[in-house]
Amino acid sequence: MRRPIILSGENVSLGLLLKEDMPKIWEWFNDRDLREFLMNPEEIFYLEDEMEWYENVRKNKEKHKVFTILNATTAELMGVIGLHNIDHKNGHAELGYFLWKKYWRKGYMSEAVKLMLNYAFEYLNLRKVYARVFEPNIGSQRVLEKNGFNLAGKLKKHVYIPKFGYVDVLYYEMFREEWEG
Repeated sequence: MRRPIILSGENVSLGLLLKEDMPKIWEWFNDRDLREFLMNPEEIFYLEDEMEWYENVRKNKEKHKVFTILNATTAELMGVIGLHNIDHKNGHAELGYFLWKKYWRKGYMSEAVKLMLNYAFEYLNLRKVYARVFEPNIGSQRVLEKNGFNLAGKLKKHVYIPKFGYVDVLYYEMFREEWEG
């Protein structure tokens, strides 16, 4: 089945999330290295959980826009990126993402975030996008900062992460006028 491409960049594209992606995403979501800095890193997932998540995203498109991150040349699935808790009245949404570990530290996520900001501001007409990052996740902080996000605040020693203990949750934000500038 051909996958509709929503936006394309030089190295990555954002494609429509398909039900057929769920087995791979389920496998990735149970990898401890990948889960380390995601919400609830201790959690385990069953394939049925991922299918339910997919159906929830599909049925609640007004609140969640989730895309696959694909290699722009080969169309290989690399990760997932999404806007969650979309609030059209107040004009904001939360950005969330993950990339399979073989693609880490190669600039792919920075480009995917740039494409997602374009979608948020141009297509959804949002005024702000925000993201939460656990303090030890330096890579994700750099991705956001490269894309012009500013640190808005933090909750100190707020979340327990195995191997790290209680860590700060950093809140980043990007306003439309900053993105346009």
